[in-house]
Amino acid sequence: MKKLINQIMKFSVVGVIAFFIDFGTYTFCNFMGVPYLISGFLGFTISVIFNYILSMHWVFKRRDDISRAREFITFVLLSAVGLVINEVMLYLVISVVTPSWPWLQNTFSVHMIETIAKVIATAVVMVYNFISRKIFLEQH
Repeated sequence: MKKLINQIMKFSVVGVIAFFIDFGTYTFCNFMGVPYLISGFLGFTISVIFNYILSMHWVFKRRDDISRAREFITFVLLSAVGLVINEVMLYLVISVVTPSWPWLQNTFSVHMIETIAKVIATAVVMVYNFISRKIFLEQH
């Protein structure tokens, strides 16, 4: 149990740094007028590259039965599923939920709603990422 808690702590550190990379890129792109789904894609992609490097060197014990190329492809495929989850969450909160609840539009700015959506999406994807990487990429 102590090993799992330590691993979750390391994963959390990597995740927080990756979040700031993702969120920073997303926010910067939004500020520059890039549509939110493209901003989400760019931020997510840049953070995945960082996350792969640090996760596979520091968080997870690499499997000996797969090549590094296959490991990277698996990581990218798992991350692509995470990207789909991320984009769906952004779309649902920004384009489905918010227009259905006028009080949200009256209470929060568009930028604040996009920020809240990104935080929610990131939390959901972070849980998915840990579980999927532990199952598919870590030595058992």
